[in-house]
Amino acid sequence: MSGHSKWHSIKHKKGAIDAKRGKAFSRLIKELTVAARGGGDPTGNARLRKAMDDAKALNMPKDTMMNAVKRGTGEIAGAAIDDISYEGYGPGGVAIFIQAQTDNRTRTVAEIRHMFNKNGGNLGETGSVGWMFQKQGAILIDSAAADEEKMMELALEAGAEDVSGDEESWEVITSPEDFNTVLDAIKVAGIEPLSAEIVMRPTNSVRVTGATAQQVLRLVEALEDHDDVASVAANFDIPAEEMEAAG
Repeated sequence: MSGHSKWHSIKHKKGAIDAKRGKAFSRLIKELTVAARGGGDPTGNARLRKAMDDAKALNMPKDTMMNAVKRGTGEIAGAAIDDISYEGYGPGGVAIFIQAQTDNRTRTVAEIRHMFNKNGGNLGETGSVGWMFQKQGAILIDSAAADEEKMMELALEAGAEDVSGDEESWEVITSPEDFNTVLDAIKVAGIEPLSAEIVMRPTNSVRVTGATAQQVLRLVEALEDHDDVASVAANFDIPAEEMEAAG
């Protein structure tokens, strides 16, 4: 399992991903609004379908969810929310790709730049590190939910590209196009994923340890905690014991 994937696995185990329900709601409302621009019917809009499934999993009130969708389709008025990405380098030359949703680009970029500077990194230009990442589906599953043989057979027959894991979890990798098909197959088999999302996955990695590794993790956590940030991808390779300590 890759370094950054392992980091997310550790954070999920310890309950650190979107631990504050209000923050999770806020991010999902933005995602629902942006996703609905591609059409308000989830059967023909995979991104909206995923956002609605996530909202239901958090027990978001139906009215709240539908109002966000209607803002996206233009049925009701609301602040314009833009999809935007940021790219830069963290300590040790680690490449970082950020996906955000904001109603104020000027404010958000200033705050993101401040986080990079404060934590030993540099915010770069568009395209500076994006070429090091590939969009893929990532489905994280508790290893207790299925053994290796069952997980491999189920995922690969459904169209997954790869399955990797450790003693705690399996990570199923898919193309963005096959993500929902594979996710549905896993759920039909009675397995509820720990998390399932479309991610920017690094195609190479940078080994960092010690103080540099801890500084990288502080930067990544600060970025992930920002209200406008939807996801953070980074190509660090940090020893598992150091990530456990930081997590």
